[in-house]
Amino acid sequence: MNNNLYTNKYHYAYRKDLRNKSRELRNNMTLAEKKLWYDYLRRHKYRFLRQKPIGNYIVDFFIAPN
Repeated sequence: MNNNLYTNKYHYAYRKDLRNKSRELRNNMTLAEKKLWYDYLRRHKYRFLRQKPIGNYIVDFFIAPN
């Protein structure tokens, strides 16, 4: 994989500079995003993560493996 991507045995490879941006996106959700996350996806049978850095991108939705 690309040498500028951070990885370890617990995470998919990602660019470290995207970590703060993804955290900022999670902390500044729109009303529609809050409704989706808190009223629906939190109670879903799968574990959803939001604004997760993977590779060179920040994905909006991610279903975490068990």
